[in-house]
Amino acid sequence: MNLLAMQGTKILATGSAVPDSTLSNNQISKIVQTSDEWIVTRTGIKERRLLIGNNKSVIDLATEASLQALSKISMDALEIDLIILATSSPNDLFGSASQVQAKLKALNAVAFDLTAACSGFVLSIVTASQFLQNGSYKTILVIGADVLSKWINWSDRGSCILFGDGAGAIILQSCSIKDNQILGFQLNTNGKYHEHLSLSYKEYKNPHPLLNLYQGYFDSITMNGKEIYKFAVSQVPLSILKCLDSLNITVDEIDWLLLHQANKRILTAVAEKLSVSTDKILMNLNKYGNTSAASIPLVLDESVTYGKISKNDIIVISGFGAGLTWGTVVIKWKY
Repeated sequence: MNLLAMQGTKILATGSAVPDSTLSNNQISKIVQTSDEWIVTRTGIKERRLLIGNNKSVIDLATEASLQALSKISMDALEIDLIILATSSPNDLFGSASQVQAKLKALNAVAFDLTAACSGFVLSIVTASQFLQNGSYKTILVIGADVLSKWINWSDRGSCILFGDGAGAIILQSCSIKDNQILGFQLNTNGKYHEHLSLSYKEYKNPHPLLNLYQGYFDSITMNGKEIYKFAVSQVPLSILKCLDSLNITVDEIDWLLLHQANKRILTAVAEKLSVSTDKILMNLNKYGNTSAASIPLVLDESVTYGKISKNDIIVISGFGAGLTWGTVVIKWKY
């Protein structure tokens, strides 16, 4: 749908953060039966970052990425009205955004978590835009951060080779319609296939002896790689085309394709289905792997930092993953 609103949304700054510890494919081959060649051929990933340390959490990465974005525009955290933290690996199941707010000293900001796994950043951008465009808030900090290394089964070759930890942040602000950068969006969910990628709650076999109450725990990530590949390659191009069509933008007008960094084969297959040159794909999964909600803002910040994105470029952003959820946001870069 189009963003029909009283105000526009502009992007002020981006930031990112990754852990110092690197885990290479050769190191993984000592944990499970695999090889650097096998992983690179099938995923495009060479290494990933892991958050090491008992006292380290998603809050640390989210805070670091946010501080970097704030510092680029010399903005005081007190100017932030709302913080949305897209994460599926909170430090507290009641929410981690409030702890990020406290660490940033963004005392005027409302803060909440948004859980949509690899689609989380796209949904958060859309959510933030609604608040800005209807005049509820003026300045919003959106963070995508995940530390899925804490939820990986390191004996499962199908999943342990894919995921890494990281965070990315973006600061959005309301503006006049003529300066609007968030042109439109398209979102989807199909819960019928949630089991293809999940981190499920499991009950203990025996109930509480007095209450007959079954309690439990969250298990590790499980994934049906073949089904996720088929889902992404079939549905993501449709979402992009539907969004572009609603905006009267042609595929030829796309300057950059910024997809969730799940697997290089998925990224190239989506581009081919759209007849978009692979030279237009923004990609860094070779260095970081699949960082879930962090993957899109990590690529965005890196591309901006190195001057890859130019003023007035049309960027098609698409996230997809657990839920199953997927969606597209089209941005016109102006800063």
